Amino acid sequence: MIEVKHLVKKYGDHTAVNDLSFTLESGKIYGFLGPNGAGKSTTMNMMTGYIASTSGQILINGHDILTETEEAKKCIGYLPEIPPLYVDMTVWEYLITVADLKKVPKKERNAQLEKIMETVQITDMKKRLIKNLSKGYRQRVGIAQALIGYPEIIILDEPTVGLDPKQIIEIRDLVKSLGKDDTVILSSHILTEISAVCDYVLIINKGRLVAADATENLSKMFARQNSLELLLDVSQEEAEKVLDKFPQIETVHFTTLADQTLRVELNVGGDTDIRRELFFAFADARIPILEMKNASVTLEDIFLEVTGNADETQKNREEETR
Repeated sequence: MIEVKHLVKKYGDHTAVNDLSFTLESGKIYGFLGPNGAGKSTTMNMMTGYIASTSGQILINGHDILTETEEAKKCIGYLPEIPPLYVDMTVWEYLITVADLKKVPKKERNAQLEKIMETVQITDMKKRLIKNLSKGYRQRVGIAQALIGYPEIIILDEPTVGLDPKQIIEIRDLVKSLGKDDTVILSSHILTEISAVCDYVLIINKGRLVAADATENLSKMFARQNSLELLLDVSQEEAEKVLDKFPQIETVHFTTLADQTLRVELNVGGDTDIRRELFFAFADARIPILEMKNASVTLEDIFLEVTGNADETQKNREEETR
């Protein structure tokens, strides 16, 4: 559905996107991640034809975005981070205007707009001025304009920014429903949102693709081998006395939480399973283990590892728990 080949974008001496290549298939929801300044928005703007690339090629359903611009853009619905709304119009007036710009045949407009408004649940708002709508409903109107013309590719840039928890859940459910029939590209700084909604994740850093795979495959790829997390009701000094009896433990990290419990993250060498021995050792020392589990790898962990921010974030976490 989308092919990006050796894409480069330069602004003077600064390279925002550096030899970026990937392929997106139809009928999936893709998460597009990267630190601030990584080139996400620049890449999306080139994919939508808003700006031109310095070199490389973008094919949208087989159409080159630069040489077959109109045909390529017909395949795309785009919601920028700030929705392009005319706030002095009613919802219906605005959507009719967008339908005109997208050259939707007049005989199809009313039925299509009614269906789209029902999909994004704004039918009751059709006669209201956009400036009088809440942030959540404005986002819905923005998504509605992206759906006009029934494009096969929906690109959403931070669709839930500034929304309350209830609105976020509703927009997530809407994105999931869109992904059943269309290709959806979702850019977000909320990593739990990407994990909850997306089938596939692309992470870029400094203009380059650093990771791309299904979410579960990334978790397996970056899984920490033989790592454990413990939650103890004890001081760090007492925990160290027990852990010092285990030469298999290669690394250990302590964090005192707000409720004064102690979180212990440790890595064990080889394939040795020391969970039973740990349990009995702490029991002998009359130290309660509140929780013991294999260390899980979150999308946040993967993101930090591939973008080189893990050490800094760990330092921030330690400062927050002090």
